[in-house]
Amino acid sequence: MIRLFERRINIAVQRVKKKKSPFIYKSYSKKPKHRWLRKRKAQERRFKRAGMLAILISSLFLTSLAWNVFSGARSAFTEAQIKLSIDFQADLVEKKAYRKIVQNALLDLFPEVNSRKDKKHLFALISRNAPHVLRDSLEKDPTLLGTQQDIWLPASSSTSIFYKKSLTENAKRIGKITVTQVAWITQLTQTKQLRLRFNFSFFTNGDSREAEHAGILVSTIGSLLSILVCVAMAFPLGVATAIYLEEFAPKNWFTDFIEININNLAAVPSIIFGLLGLSIYLNLFGLPRSSSLVGGMVLSLLVLPVIVIATRNALRAVPPSIRNAAAALGATPTQVVFHHTLIYALPGIMTGVILSIARAFGETAPLLMIGMVAFIADVPKTFSDPATTLPVQVYLWANNPELGFVEKTAAAILVLLTFMVLINLLAVYIRRRFEIKW
Repeated sequence: MIRLFERRINIAVQRVKKKKSPFIYKSYSKKPKHRWLRKRKAQERRFKRAGMLAILISSLFLTSLAWNVFSGARSAFTEAQIKLSIDFQADLVEKKAYRKIVQNALLDLFPEVNSRKDKKHLFALISRNAPHVLRDSLEKDPTLLGTQQDIWLPASSSTSIFYKKSLTENAKRIGKITVTQVAWITQLTQTKQLRLRFNFSFFTNGDSREAEHAGILVSTIGSLLSILVCVAMAFPLGVATAIYLEEFAPKNWFTDFIEININNLAAVPSIIFGLLGLSIYLNLFGLPRSSSLVGGMVLSLLVLPVIVIATRNALRAVPPSIRNAAAALGATPTQVVFHHTLIYALPGIMTGVILSIARAFGETAPLLMIGMVAFIADVPKTFSDPATTLPVQVYLWANNPELGFVEKTAAAILVLLTFMVLINLLAVYIRRRFEIKW
């Protein structure tokens, strides 16, 4: 038996050496192994290439969007100004006929203009807010009365846009610029009586029916006031709700029902919260319409479920050993939560709150339902004053076909994106600065 067994072993070894065994061929042959290995590596290479292609396409779309916004917005940060020799005549100043003073200065600059139509086109070169600039200048310096001074006054939006572009372009493609006005603008340019300056009024003025005078100050302050109300309501209520549900609430059907509704509210369209604020805050409670107070309360309803969910996730991320160690040392359940668990979960909570604020800062639909789409030119001083927000201001200007408002819309979008980026960078900084790695 032993010799027979040894003989079979020798035969098997010889077959292995001669590669005649079907089993050995299928198991240890190098050709199939290399074929499947090449196929797997090819799949990995195709997957990596597909991922890189997706990143490249998304980067191109993002770059195109950023370039379109920046290219349309950069012209809004400059304004054209025309230098006129203003004669502050006492009789016209007493009558507060500042517009007549500006018109006389234009006629002195172009004495060949006689017809009514040409005068209308000539006066259209200057902004309608130029008389207000003269009035403010005279109020600041009363010694100007009875003198003749060279003063730079803002040009109209059509003149400013044409000057920012190129004088060689077709006037019909620029806007409401006639051939005669092109000649006047060319003459002003050659005599260095037309210049470009940084548009400070875009940041210091409120909304206006004149594109060259419109600014974002009112909408920016309205956004900040609304966010303050939103944070004051949503932050303590959302964090307290999350702490109770996660740490103290018993696990029963009632708490499960609350958790399901909170998760569902986080996915509700934002305009629904606007309808809720319209029916409760305005119709039922009678709060002032189009105010930062109501706007902030509506936004608090919008971000409250998000804050609750983010806070609960941050509390769950704290290891149970922290709770057990504190309880073993004699801490009460309340002390465990507020002296230990909440402290370690605070970075995650703050990150969720800041990202919720970023979402509320860019919301438009719920604010339209409570009347914050109104034309507001005065800066709100209290939370109950009429106000609007920066996204709503973008919405209002986007509906105006005038080219001056088109560039102002792009500039407001750029400012809004800047605020959003800064808020998100703040969230990233807080998460990395105070993050605890277990």
